[in-house]
Amino acid sequence: MFRVVNAACLKAAGAPQSTGLRAATGRHFHSSYDVAVVGGGIVGLASARELILRHPSLSFILLEKEKELAQHQSGHNSGVIHSGIYYTPGSLKARLCVRGATLAYEYCEKKGLPYKRCGKLIVAVEQEEIPRLKALYERGQRNNVRDLSIVDAKGIREREPYCRGIMALDSPYTGIVNWRMVALSYGADFEEAGGTVLKDCEVNDISVVVESTSGSSEGMKYPIAIRDTKGNEVRCRYVLTCGGLYADRLSQISGCSREPRIVPFRGDYLVLKPEKHYLVKGNIYPVPDPRFPFLGVHFTPRMDGSVWLGPNAVLAFKREGYKVFDFNARDFADALSFRGLQKLVMKNITFGIGEMYRGVFKGAQVQKLQKYIPELSVNDVLRGPAGVRAQALDRDGNLVDDFVFDGGVGDVGSRVLHVRNAPSPAATSSLAIAEMIADEFENRFTL
Repeated sequence: MFRVVNAACLKAAGAPQSTGLRAATGRHFHSSYDVAVVGGGIVGLASARELILRHPSLSFILLEKEKELAQHQSGHNSGVIHSGIYYTPGSLKARLCVRGATLAYEYCEKKGLPYKRCGKLIVAVEQEEIPRLKALYERGQRNNVRDLSIVDAKGIREREPYCRGIMALDSPYTGIVNWRMVALSYGADFEEAGGTVLKDCEVNDISVVVESTSGSSEGMKYPIAIRDTKGNEVRCRYVLTCGGLYADRLSQISGCSREPRIVPFRGDYLVLKPEKHYLVKGNIYPVPDPRFPFLGVHFTPRMDGSVWLGPNAVLAFKREGYKVFDFNARDFADALSFRGLQKLVMKNITFGIGEMYRGVFKGAQVQKLQKYIPELSVNDVLRGPAGVRAQALDRDGNLVDDFVFDGGVGDVGSRVLHVRNAPSPAATSSLAIAEMIADEFENRFTL
């Protein structure tokens, strides 16, 4: 179990730092650390774990604004262990996903975490999709994805009896897992290695401590102050931020660039009724259309036995807006005022209208799904959960497709490493991302 430290137990800014504090649990902890990690999602937890395992003599703290870890993207995803087919050969996405999938399976085996290697079919239902499907196969081969093959209509039916298509890419190495369970296991590893997890701590300032300018030994040793919305403070030598939906704002408050900007997109799923679960055995995906920014609807079995269908992709009016009418004025104004989003909308307005329509009318979503499983009907599905994707955009309206990590300059920026963009397949890639982040952290800073 996690050793929980409540933010209310931290001393307010300016309080003496020399004796440490007693947490509500009765344990001691100190408010000064060598490294602070901001963000308790799967990437932050994996990175904190990797760093403390490499540097057990250093002190680490992880700060999370929610009362529980892995509450957002890490706990609101489809649960797929991706194999690395889609991504540009040589890109970080491709390299980290392929290695990350191997590490994920090994980690689950070691920890006894349940998973299923149920496979995936990427199905072409139109002749015009076949060249793109074959190009995907070549890309997967170049990315060293395991066990890929192309199957015909008969091969599709052998793997998915109720699926119809003319050709498919078969990826048996694709699997499913509960990624939040995996993330919590990373956190347990971190604490077992001596790290501190601090929840209910929403960071709103990262700056140089006042004492450092007057020569205080405490300030010189721990020159960075991280403050939360309640006025509490942690001091440290170096900072790693893994803020997901708030990555750009964390960068901004540390004096670094705010771009790429984060724009939230909500994805609404349908759920297959239990009596219809027999229709789907493994993951069934469409051939992606390069004209549109998102992957398209798919069929995803879950570890709990349910089957998710979808999602669509629509602009969310709140960064953590899982419901249609969730709204935050700052988030909404932030998104609409960004020129990059304005350009993205204009380039994809027809696609966007279609996604909104399918989000409102189940029948429209089911109609797209019927292209793959004709027996599916509107009566076979219920409205399901939703997730919000932290989509990074540049000012020209281009989706930032690869992982982005950077720091800054000056007293604060030179001691901070920001994970600016960690899109899907970040969960699959989490252990590989953590290795790369730890390498970069060691190259930038003296640990």
